[in-house]
Amino acid sequence: MTAKKRILFIANEMSPYLELSELSEMINRLAIKSNESGLEVRCIMPRFGVINERRHRLHEVVRLSGINVSIENDDLPLRIKVASLPNARLQIYFLENEDLFKRKFVYADENEKWYDDNDLRTVFFCKGALETIKKFGWPPDIIHCSGWMTGLIPAYLKTVYKKEPVFSHSKVVYTIGQTTFSEKLSTSFMKRALIHATIKEKDLEVFKDRNNVAMLRGGATYADAITFGAEKIDKKLKEEFTKVRGKKTLLYTENSDLTDYLQLYNDLAAH
Repeated sequence: MTAKKRILFIANEMSPYLELSELSEMINRLAIKSNESGLEVRCIMPRFGVINERRHRLHEVVRLSGINVSIENDDLPLRIKVASLPNARLQIYFLENEDLFKRKFVYADENEKWYDDNDLRTVFFCKGALETIKKFGWPPDIIHCSGWMTGLIPAYLKTVYKKEPVFSHSKVVYTIGQTTFSEKLSTSFMKRALIHATIKEKDLEVFKDRNNVAMLRGGATYADAITFGAEKIDKKLKEEFTKVRGKKTLLYTENSDLTDYLQLYNDLAAH
């Protein structure tokens, strides 16, 4: 009997924990459908302060906690909590850091002022997610990233983590969602994103505008397959990524039963 194919979903939002755009519902449905179709599924997302620990029954995974994520010259502690997705036998892992995520709001304060450190939070989440999988020792066949905050992950997998045994067979899917913010990440973003000597400034050139579109473009540029997770997508991104040589693409279909995603996962995992 062949081993089950493993799929890891990394997202900045997922229903029922955080619902900011239509992607959250889609990731929930995809995770459940993948699980029901015989894939081994895990999900990772940030533990934003708005996610209620008691209601969602989060508890700390002691064996995984104690990772420090180093960014520039700082070592930032990472705690990992886990919950079971309601109505599904599925584990959702939440990455937690008191200073970065334990706030009453997600990306902007009560006056809708964009958090200055959203760039640091993004780099921490992307690097933290990959370090967590290394600690799992659970090699995913497919890593499906969605949401702007996961944009750096495909780039990191193709550079810094390229030689890590746990990722040696991983194929990356990136979902382009709608543009949800008009601000820019701080000017320190590009420097902070250089998390290791193996990644160079030119590798991150695609992110240089530091805005929502740049994050989505960066994720799609380094992914093995691209999907569109919303009807209203930035026009330029749509033109740029609808047909890319050597990459599988999935266009948005309203009320899709998501079978085309399962087909995409199987195609990618077979190569």
